[in-house]
Order: sequence, then C-alpha cells, then structure tokens
Amino acid sequence: MTAGPRRRFLAAAGGLAAVAAWPLTAAAQLNRTLPNNMPQVIARLVGQSKVNPGRIKLSLPPLVENGHLVPLSVTVDSPMTEADHVKAIHVFTDKNPLPEVLSFYLGPRAGRANLSTRVRLADSETVVAIAQMSDGSFWSESVHVVVTTAACLEEL
Repeated sequence: MTAGPRRRFLAAAGGLAAVAAWPLTAAAQLNRTLPNNMPQVIARLVGQSKVNPGRIKLSLPPLVENGHLVPLSVTVDSPMTEADHVKAIHVFTDKNPLPEVLSFYLGPRAGRANLSTRVRLADSETVVAIAQMSDGSFWSESVHVVVTTAACLEEL
C-alpha cells in the first residue's frame, strides 16, 4: 500500500472504532450515575444511634440561581472541651449523584465547631447536616434549597 490509501484506511478504521465505542461510553456514563441512596448512607454512619434534632445550625440560601457554587455554613453548639466536643460534621443531599457532599473531622483543639464552604447541588433538594459528638450522640438539621439552574447533572 502507498501512503495515500494507508491513511484513508486508518482514518476509516478510526472513524468506525469511534462510532462503535460511542454507545459504550454513553452506557458507561449512565452506569456511573448511581441512584442517590442518602437514607442508607446516613444509616451506615449512625448505626443504631438515634439522630436528634437541634444543636446544629445549617445555613444555606433558600433560593439559588445556580447550583454550581452554593454557600453553606454549619455551626454546632458545643463547648469544644475534651469531655464534650464535636468529632465530625457530615453534609448529605438527596439528589446529588453521591449523597455525602462533605465530612469535616474536628477535635477539642478546634476551639469552635463552625465551618463555611461552597457546595454543588444537583437540583432543588434537601440538604442534611449531621454532627457526631464525642459522647456518641448525633444531632441534625435539614434545609430545603430551590435551585433554578442545576449542577452535577450532565447531558449526553
């Protein structure tokens, strides 16, 4: 074969390979987006412990235009002493592809159980914050946020 027909053959073979692989990549994308299982993930975290309302303040705007960078702050009422402190703060959402958005681990030397960050929200959804205390108790608060332009979702 000469260089011209060889190049045409390789281009045609590459085009056929790309066309044949496209349905596989689309199927892989669909398989990668698992259904959100927030209740099961929270149950694995807390085990048999009861999750109590209170002691934690979750702040998000009730309406956001864009779900890509939503400001979030969490404050837990705790003296942050060796005997009584926040061990961890977990934040979950019920519509993101992965329900556990973030986890912060703290100790008595943190001084305050107060954090601020930005998160991505897939759609209008409920955000749940759970504080794990040093005595083994769990405290929570949830907030519903309306998102006009969703994040975390990709069109094929």
